[in-house]
Amino acid sequence: MSEVAEIEIVDKEGSFRDSVATITKEGTRNFINPKKPKGRLYDLRTRFSIFYLIIFFSLPFIKVNEEPLLMFNIIERKFIIFGMIFWPQDFFIFGIAMLTFIVFVILFTVVFGRIFCGWACPQTIFMEMVFRKIEYWIDGDSAKQKQLKNMPWNGEKIRKRAVKFIVFFLMSFIIANFFLAYIISMDQLIGYVENPGAHVGTLISLLIFTTVFFFVYWWFREQACLVVCPYGRLQGVLLDKNSIVVAYDYERGEPRGKFTTANFKPIEKEEEHDDCKCTDCKGNGSCKDLTAVLADFSKPGDCVDCGACVRVCPTGIDIRNGTQLECVNCTACIDACDAIMIGVKKPTGLIRYASENSIKDGVKLKFSARIKAYTAVLTLLLSLLVFLLVSRTDLDARLMRTAGMTYTSLPDGRISNLYSLKLANKTHKDIPFTLKLENIPGEITYVGSSNLTIKKEAYSNVQFFIKLNRNDVKSWKTELMIGLYENNKKLKTISAKFIGPEVYN
Repeated sequence: MSEVAEIEIVDKEGSFRDSVATITKEGTRNFINPKKPKGRLYDLRTRFSIFYLIIFFSLPFIKVNEEPLLMFNIIERKFIIFGMIFWPQDFFIFGIAMLTFIVFVILFTVVFGRIFCGWACPQTIFMEMVFRKIEYWIDGDSAKQKQLKNMPWNGEKIRKRAVKFIVFFLMSFIIANFFLAYIISMDQLIGYVENPGAHVGTLISLLIFTTVFFFVYWWFREQACLVVCPYGRLQGVLLDKNSIVVAYDYERGEPRGKFTTANFKPIEKEEEHDDCKCTDCKGNGSCKDLTAVLADFSKPGDCVDCGACVRVCPTGIDIRNGTQLECVNCTACIDACDAIMIGVKKPTGLIRYASENSIKDGVKLKFSARIKAYTAVLTLLLSLLVFLLVSRTDLDARLMRTAGMTYTSLPDGRISNLYSLKLANKTHKDIPFTLKLENIPGEITYVGSSNLTIKKEAYSNVQFFIKLNRNDVKSWKTELMIGLYENNKKLKTISAKFIGPEVYN
């Protein structure tokens, strides 16, 4: 790019990235009213979002063994993931899973940038594919929204604002209910709804969360991505010149030039019928007007500086200024630019998924040492996580000798120790069990009832005596192996220390 052209581009905006689009020069909130996007990628995002929303609103109703498929009950410290119950004893698995997720995010960002933000983040899905569509339906497209904003308060404005307020609040209330269902289960939520008077505290909490969601989607909007979410700032550390992001091909597009009739010559539709791409005929020869095709340009760049990419951006940035933390890779600018390129008979892809190196040097994505290192760490963490999940038992047992006691000499010459067994049943069924000594003859006597059953999803504490013959106690501490059985099926083996009198040779 020439020095003159570079100065002209800066002067068009007056400055280069010295402010955030959502804040005015006076420091007040500047609401972005993006033009409604349309195109191939937007249609694909819409279909994906529909699938995403169906999953979100369906999962709380799906049950496995009379329990939710997914539940994250922080209050009771009970988590159900795909039918598997996790209790506080399994918290280390969550720690490994969270660490694995963080490494995955790092690796994914290094390679693919913020594609998650634009396609799968709940904030983006609800904002752009739910609330924004409702806004387009009530207020109209960008121009009508701005017109409505500047309109004095009359009947039309009051009506539209009231309808929008009610619909936004109802949608926020529905979303808050479903988020609550993921915490306490849908069955319990329905019970609260049927008897709200008995659960006033829950209702108040629900209304608070509804208000938070309403505030985010009514007023805060894209600020959640720019101000609250740390991921945008994280990408500044993780991205490199090989990362795939939504990028403007400055090598092809610069220097920019305005689209004018001087750059074009009219051609009768019959001459361009075979490959005509106008919106009227789409190649079927039914053009209403003459078709304009490009004549020779005096400038080398393909960007016609139409601003279409800026008008559709939900965060108000100009992607032509390079990768920016405000960009969530929503691809709206790609569709907008492709439509313009088709209209002016230029190849699409001026804005596309690409890396800095692929634009500058035509180099494909390389599997760098950095990516290899992240992949190796991620593979190790995934292997560890899979091992922990596979080796995880449905019954946790912790055996301890009663504190403050050593051993008791019985009248028949035997020696006894008192033990306390703490059990946690992580399954959806009651488990009857018995205990058997595995490596030494002896007797187990239970304190209380010998009919032992651990209730489903519950804890149990069992106390019992182990009585051994004095001749079998060879040292001060004797290793015991105790089998825990369910209907003669061994569930697990527990080790314990048996304290006896010290033996002198």
